[in-house]
Amino acid sequence: MSGALVLFSGGQDSATCLAWALDRFDHVETIGFDYGQRHRAELDARTVVLDRIRALKNWSDKLGEDRILNLGVLGEISDTALTQDVEIVTAAPGLPNTFVPGRNLLFLTFAAAIAYRRGLKHVVTGVCETDYSGYPDCRDDTIKALQVAINLGMESRHVLETPLMWIDKAQTWALADDLGGPDLVELIRAETLTCYKGDVDTMNPWGRGCGDCPACELRASGFDRWRAGGI
Repeated sequence: MSGALVLFSGGQDSATCLAWALDRFDHVETIGFDYGQRHRAELDARTVVLDRIRALKNWSDKLGEDRILNLGVLGEISDTALTQDVEIVTAAPGLPNTFVPGRNLLFLTFAAAIAYRRGLKHVVTGVCETDYSGYPDCRDDTIKALQVAINLGMESRHVLETPLMWIDKAQTWALADDLGGPDLVELIRAETLTCYKGDVDTMNPWGRGCGDCPACELRASGFDRWRAGGI
């Protein structure tokens, strides 16, 4: 087993992870998930980013098959601000109502099943425990526990890679710059979409998005700190 499968949503973090994988592995495939998300426009960004990232460095020869899995059932059982048109607020347990229970657990399990069939050892995801909204399925302990369960259940030796786990958003912008220079930074800035509301019409210095949701605020503050050299 060799190569990598990248969970690629069309957002900033997953685009940076895709570049990270292309910089390290000889063969990289991508997977996205359609679960009825409110910001489904993020999926439309995937095609543009995939097409343009091929032109950077020697990555065209490395980038292989892409697929999108329909996980609509997740949206059907989720009553959250990412799957319903409701105001984004902090819920009683202290978690924002953008938290979709089980989302990353399902994503990584399905991705590992695809990786198993495709003979890919590494599964790359952009979860982060530094700049994040407190989602428990983004924590390092969760990912490590899931890796153990997946490998036991599939009698395999998959590695769940989390290149962003211990860096903040400013460092994520810096990582993109290190991996692909100004061309990659501009591609991520102009074409990826991280906004929870799926606002593709408002262009900001840091990229497209409403500017008010938690995802936009994290992205904007990270961009400003990176540009100011505060990393």
